[in-house]
Amino acid sequence: MNVREVRADFPALDPGRVGGPWVYLDSACMSLVPRPVLEAMQRYYTDFPGCAGRSVHRLSEEVGRRYEAARERFARFFGRRESGSVVFLRNATEAINLVAQGTDWKRGERVLISDREHNSNLVVWQKLSEERGIHVDILSLSEDGAFDSERLEEALARGVRLVSLFHTSNLDGRTLPLAEITERAHDRGAKVLFDGCQAAPHLRLELDRLGVDHYAVSAHKLLGPNGVGTLLSAPGALEELRPLLFGGETVEHTTLTGHRLRPPPHRFEAGLQNYSGVLGAHAALDYLERVGLEEIEERQRSVNALVSRALRDERRVRLLGPSDPAERPSIFACTLEGIDVHDAALFLDEARQVMVRSGRHCVHSFYEARGLAGSLRASFYLYNDDADGQALVDGLVELLERVPPGAASGTSAARSAPAPPRDAAPRSGAGS
Repeated sequence: MNVREVRADFPALDPGRVGGPWVYLDSACMSLVPRPVLEAMQRYYTDFPGCAGRSVHRLSEEVGRRYEAARERFARFFGRRESGSVVFLRNATEAINLVAQGTDWKRGERVLISDREHNSNLVVWQKLSEERGIHVDILSLSEDGAFDSERLEEALARGVRLVSLFHTSNLDGRTLPLAEITERAHDRGAKVLFDGCQAAPHLRLELDRLGVDHYAVSAHKLLGPNGVGTLLSAPGALEELRPLLFGGETVEHTTLTGHRLRPPPHRFEAGLQNYSGVLGAHAALDYLERVGLEEIEERQRSVNALVSRALRDERRVRLLGPSDPAERPSIFACTLEGIDVHDAALFLDEARQVMVRSGRHCVHSFYEARGLAGSLRASFYLYNDDADGQALVDGLVELLERVPPGAASGTSAARSAPAPPRDAAPRSGAGS
C-alpha cells in the first residue's frame, strides 16, 4: 500500500476536515487509528454485545470466540507458539507491573534497568525497593544510547534476578540488541522483561525463538485503541506470577472460605474485559500485516533521513541519540538552542500544522541527570512521507530565523507566527 492509500484509511488525516490537512508526527506517543479498527470495535456493540464466557446464548458465544481469536492473533504476530501465554491488560504499564509486582521477590534480590527507562519501567522498581527491599541496579548507556556488552556483563556478574529494559527507546529511537541481551542474561541465570511499546509497531519479532521471557506492548501505539495492552510471556513463565487483581473471571470455583484460580492467562484478566478494544487491536494487527512491517520501516527511514540531512548543519539543533538516522528510524529528537521546546511545538502546530511532542517524554530521570528542560520529538509511522518530513524541516528553519541566537529562553515565537488557516481552540497544558 502506498502512502496515499494508507492515509485514506485514517479519518484523522482526511484533508477535507476542519483544520486539515495535518502533519502528524507524534506516533511514538499514540498512533492514529484506521477505519478497519474503528469498524471492528463498532461491530462488537452492534452485532454481538455480549459477555464472553458468562452465558450460553449466541452473543456471548460469538464474542468469546472472537476474543480468543484475538489472543491467538497476538501470539502469531509476535512469534509465541501458545496463545495461553498472551495476557490482555489495559496497557504496557500494567503488563510491566504484573511481572514486577507478581514476582515473589526476596529481600536483597536485584533487578537491572537502564539509565533512560520510561517511568513505567522505573517507578515500580523504586517502589519495590522501598517496600520489599530489592536492589535496583542501573545499566549506563553511552551518551548516544549505544549498548555496551561489557557493561552488561559487569552488571550481571553481581547476581541479577531480572533484566528489565526498553527494546526501542521512546527518548531517541535507539534499539537495543534484544537477542544478545536475552542470551547473556540467561547465561547468568537471569530472566528478561522488555518494554516493547516503541519496537512492536515497527519490527518483526519472534519472541519464542529469541527466548524472551516477558514482552510488554500497548495497542495505542500499534494503530489500536486506548486501554488495551498485552503481556506476551514465554510458555510456563506466567505460572510463576501472582495476579495483581482477584475476583470475577479469575476463579474456577469459590466457597465462603476459599477459591481455586483459573489457569493462566485467565487468572490475570479480572472482571469484564474491554472486548471492543481487544477486537480493535486484532484488526490493527491485521492492518499492519497488510501494509507490511518491512515497508513501514523503509518509509520511516526515508523520512528520518531527509529530516536529519536537512538539519545536520543547523548548529542550534542539537540531536539526541545516534547521529545515523538508520539507528533511530522512527524518531528524530533534539533540543533547540535559545528556544523553549514547548514554544517550538506550539509554533509548529499553529503556523505549520505539524504536530510533534515536547517535554521530558516520561523519561524525567534522563533530563534531570543532564540539567535539560526537555526535548522536541518527531516520530514517524506508516502514514508519513517525505513531504511530512519537509514540513517539519521548513517549520524549524523558519522558527530558527524568527528567534535569533541569544534570545531569551521562553520566547513564544508562536505568538508572532502567521495566523493559522483554521480556528484555533484555546490552548492549555504544557504547550500553553
